[in-house]
Amino acid sequence: MATARPQPAAAAGRRRPHRPRPQLVPTIVLLVGAVYCLLPVAWVLVAATKSGSSLFSTFTFAPGDALFANIAELSAYRGGQFWRWVANTALYAGVGAAASAALSGLSGYTLAKYDFVGRSAIFNMLLAGVLVPGVILAVPQYLLLAKVGLADTYWSVLLPSIISPYGIYLARIYAAAAVPDTVIEAARTDGAGEFRIFRQVAVPMMVPGLITVFLFQFVAIWNNFLLPFIMLADDDKFPVTLGLYTLLNQGSTTPALYSLVITGSLLSIIPLVALFLSLQRYWRIDLLSGSIKA
Repeated sequence: MATARPQPAAAAGRRRPHRPRPQLVPTIVLLVGAVYCLLPVAWVLVAATKSGSSLFSTFTFAPGDALFANIAELSAYRGGQFWRWVANTALYAGVGAAASAALSGLSGYTLAKYDFVGRSAIFNMLLAGVLVPGVILAVPQYLLLAKVGLADTYWSVLLPSIISPYGIYLARIYAAAAVPDTVIEAARTDGAGEFRIFRQVAVPMMVPGLITVFLFQFVAIWNNFLLPFIMLADDDKFPVTLGLYTLLNQGSTTPALYSLVITGSLLSIIPLVALFLSLQRYWRIDLLSGSIKA
């Protein structure tokens, strides 16, 4: 009976480790998606550097030299009206997102860590609220706020932005995973009250999740157009999206305003990029802590 001969050690040493082949199709799909998303941004970046006369004369990605002139002209429009729109947007997005993150964190923590009658029904209603588009709620919200005299005020944009069913859902999921029940019981044993436990124990553990809720809501409010369009009539209260829309409508009779709209669009995305770059460290800290726990 023949027996298998062992392979020499030299032959075994010559074997190359198996390397996974790169998945070509997913890589191509991701590249196409990245180009599709970034191409309009690149065009806005280039178009903002061109003057009004050369903006639509030739379609090229060659940058011009009129960026600072366009910014100066935009800043001088109606005595700096554009920067007032930016300040209004920062107010709506900053205050609305901060209040939404705080309310979502408290609501999500309550749904995750307390057992009370109707908890499942409330959570199911929140899930149903996630599926309802904001477009459907805009007109009823306007009618309610107009009934109490808050239409065409800052509150008419701020109040509907505070409650976010999706933010509460994310906070509930994150609180259930990030805040151990044993830590809460230990704090109760030490005599801490429920709100103190939430403020001093749960909130530090939920910071990455709350930052995510804040970012999602900030971007949603910053880019919101329909709600301010319905709620506001005074252009001094307009956010930047609605303000640029009014400039775009005037561009049909004054084509020189098109370059101002494009320049304003470029300037309006800079705060979002800066916010993401400044807050992404919280996600890195959370991933690092997760790997240490694992």
